[in-house]
Amino acid sequence: MKHKIIVAGCGGMSNAWLDYATERENAEIVGLVDIYEESAKAMAAKRGLTVPTFTDLSEALKETDANLVFDVTIPSSHKVIVTTAMQAGCNVLGEKPMAESYTDAEEIVATSKQMGRRYSVMQNRRYFKQIRAYRDVISKGLIGKLGTLNADFYIGAHFGGFRDVMDSPLIVDMAIHTFDQARFLTGADPVSVYCHEFNPPGSWYKGNASAICIFEMSDGSVFTYRGSWCAEGMSTSWESDWRAIGSKGTVRWNGSDMPTAEVVDESIPHEFHSTMKKIDISSEWEGKEGHHGCFDEMFAALEEGRPAETDCLDNIKSVAMVFGAVESARTGKKVML
Repeated sequence: MKHKIIVAGCGGMSNAWLDYATERENAEIVGLVDIYEESAKAMAAKRGLTVPTFTDLSEALKETDANLVFDVTIPSSHKVIVTTAMQAGCNVLGEKPMAESYTDAEEIVATSKQMGRRYSVMQNRRYFKQIRAYRDVISKGLIGKLGTLNADFYIGAHFGGFRDVMDSPLIVDMAIHTFDQARFLTGADPVSVYCHEFNPPGSWYKGNASAICIFEMSDGSVFTYRGSWCAEGMSTSWESDWRAIGSKGTVRWNGSDMPTAEVVDESIPHEFHSTMKKIDISSEWEGKEGHHGCFDEMFAALEEGRPAETDCLDNIKSVAMVFGAVESARTGKKVML
């Protein structure tokens, strides 16, 4: 299967996508699109690509024989790029978030179903050996039935630019990663959310840079999220600091190292505190990690004719967590998802 690719969006983020495509034997770049054509031409020159450049995706689709579009544009452009590509018969792989609003995400899903085309979203944080090992501990029941999953995300991020003036910079621009990880780890979908957003003293953001969320999940577990993008000192990893509590024990992951776990030692009679024993955790993940791991899965899904792990029909459930949290913070009420 030959993948003939148009890359829409030629900013810095597109480099990772072009790196992967140019290394893949059955992939070929057939066009570059950017609203500023000089950016597309500069990327073509940088990469040594002798391909046409365009300012409009529709024109690029007409002038090339593309069957796949990479959407590396800004979030507000995702709906137009993705639906235009699918309506022209192309599959799409794109950067997160899936859409700028839940309504846009629903329209994308409807177009995918109507046209019979696939749209998969980059969720690179699923593709590390540590989180795969962490999920295995939970899914195999090594800590018993999962009841609670907690994630802490505390980083003082001085971005400058658009994030500094967003209404909900943490929830809208970053939390999709952690929310999607929670779905990945539990294998469950969100049922409801209560979110309290706030902007703590010392924040350099205009909008609410901190939040606390409580999600009820479809397996009966509760997922809690505490996060801040203006927390100076004692930073967590970008992958968050996790604790999963089951009926038989607890497994923790700091987002960087391999997880650690303790379970009740059933061979010793219970006293006030149960006697615990550590369990060995190793990774069975043999795939690539990060972006390349997600790329491999998305391309394998296309070639095998199946939905990818991060297909839009699934990813919209993570998107619902984001916009449900925003609505809850706005109304001060629990929101059913």
